[in-house]
Amino acid sequence: MSLVRPEDWVPQGIEELEDRAWEALRETDRSVCVTAGAGAGKTEFLAQKASYLLQTGLCLAPKRILAISFKRDAAETLSARVRKRCPEGQARRFVSLTFDAFAKGLVDQFRMAVPVQYRPPANYEIAFPTNDALNDFLMRAGIHNINAQQLARIIAHVRIGDADQGAPANLQAIFDEYWNDQLHGRPTAYLTFPMINRLAEYLVRANRRIHAAIRMTYPVIFLDEFQDTQRAQFELLTSAFDKDHNTFTAVGDDKQRIMGWAGAMPNGFEVYTQQFDARPISLLLNWRSHTDLVAIQHIVAQSIDPNVEHAVARGEKTVDGHVCAIWDFGSEEEEIEGLAGWIAEQVGDGIPAHELAVLVRNRPERLEKELGPALAELGVPLRNVARNVGSIAIQDLLAEELSELLLPLLRLGAEKRNPAAWSLAQEQLRRLEAISLDDDLGLQRSAARTEALVKSIRAYITSHDPRAANAVGAVALLIEEIGEAVIRRVTPSYTRNADFARVVEGFELLLSECLGDADSWSQALDRFEGRNQVPLMTIHKSKGMEFHTVVFFGLDSNSWWSLTPNKMEEMNSFFVALTRAKQRAFFTNCRDRGGRINWLESLLGAHVPRIASEDIA
Repeated sequence: MSLVRPEDWVPQGIEELEDRAWEALRETDRSVCVTAGAGAGKTEFLAQKASYLLQTGLCLAPKRILAISFKRDAAETLSARVRKRCPEGQARRFVSLTFDAFAKGLVDQFRMAVPVQYRPPANYEIAFPTNDALNDFLMRAGIHNINAQQLARIIAHVRIGDADQGAPANLQAIFDEYWNDQLHGRPTAYLTFPMINRLAEYLVRANRRIHAAIRMTYPVIFLDEFQDTQRAQFELLTSAFDKDHNTFTAVGDDKQRIMGWAGAMPNGFEVYTQQFDARPISLLLNWRSHTDLVAIQHIVAQSIDPNVEHAVARGEKTVDGHVCAIWDFGSEEEEIEGLAGWIAEQVGDGIPAHELAVLVRNRPERLEKELGPALAELGVPLRNVARNVGSIAIQDLLAEELSELLLPLLRLGAEKRNPAAWSLAQEQLRRLEAISLDDDLGLQRSAARTEALVKSIRAYITSHDPRAANAVGAVALLIEEIGEAVIRRVTPSYTRNADFARVVEGFELLLSECLGDADSWSQALDRFEGRNQVPLMTIHKSKGMEFHTVVFFGLDSNSWWSLTPNKMEEMNSFFVALTRAKQRAFFTNCRDRGGRINWLESLLGAHVPRIASEDIA
């Protein structure tokens, strides 16, 4: 595979990069700290830098680039962009994972190198303990001098097998007692992700071979949304890598730090810059939103950071009328009916339903019960992407490797001609079989295998009506013919039976739902992917996404009681959600639910007028 000289390389798939992005991209001798506001194209920048490093040979085979994100869909989006911009053989050397997947992969692969006291069995389960569960442990263990929040911090911060960390003996004892309870206190062993992170950090710190292998495999590391990195996660990075052998590119924005409640470092960029001698570079362009929206976003940004530079809008305005307003409703019923009617009108005017997002601060299931039926009466479906199917959220399921593998094959089985699905199916099967584009015989075998799989699933779909009962059979057929062992061998997150079974179950359940009253398999697959459905999610779940129009439901002093200027994490969350909009951002307010947020309305001023419900156009 031919390489390009660094001086001859040009951006892939886009027309231009801003000057500062060029600087950060070409900086390969040292780590960089890229601060980039909303819409600056952080994901695209990372995809371009990966392309630059791979296509010029600055990251030469067999070396790899490791990209770490916080959300599974963000990790997959970045991976997909690199696949589009690089030849397949090079793109395979770009490994895009979440922090949790990276740590869990190390633990599952090297579990036997963990001291017996902390070694989990192969069939451990993942736990997400609530405060009640932590308090239950404290009560059973007879520990009365700490609370649930303090216990959570101990679990996250105490390092395994590190006598030099200086942890007080009583905290070490509590730490060990909790581990013993989770691993041996019940028939099933449980690990939380903070526990998995601690196991991974121990493995790379205490085992020279593991440490050397990881450090040499990944000379280049990307860190996406770095502002949300927790101290324990950063310790994993500093134990696994060092500035003498590895270079980092960290991107993020302190104004979008929304994980402080989970332990995100308040001074993460400063610590990172010092630890890895990183060069700071700021990006200024906003490729997502147009000038009017960026001006409103800047008002909120300034309230968070008075010294913030003003972003330069590069998005094109394509709408008339207000781009941001507060809609004033008299009653909750009027609010639901008014919003549903407005959304239906927008869909009727040609805006895809999946480009009209409804955001709530929390508990989207409550609004789903009210807004869902109102929209359904108008022929517009609503999808709560935070809802679980089985034990996995819909938003996470769609980003799973299994979904990426099965969906294009199901498309080809349901539709006579779909070139995009054919290309995706072949790409996925070549990935499973590690076939290079230079291997002509391998490509022929892969094409023949794809044809055989399509023939089998097409025969199944032809002979089985689009009914819920037929979902399991379709999924089982494809997994059997592809080979479960093959799928799991090349997908680290599916190493354990429980992890693979959880995703298969979620896929089957969602496909069954979508087939429930579908007229065709093709229509069911559209529903599965969320096409032409209004997405409903929390403001936290919206991070990393973008939509034509964003509607904040219930912006009032009751629902948003904690949104105050002195609570930075709440302000950051509000700012993140506001910047998801490409064209418009609206807020609904209902007098029956709560009062006005006067300080916010005063801050936004004339930029965001208050409009009576009967005047909404």
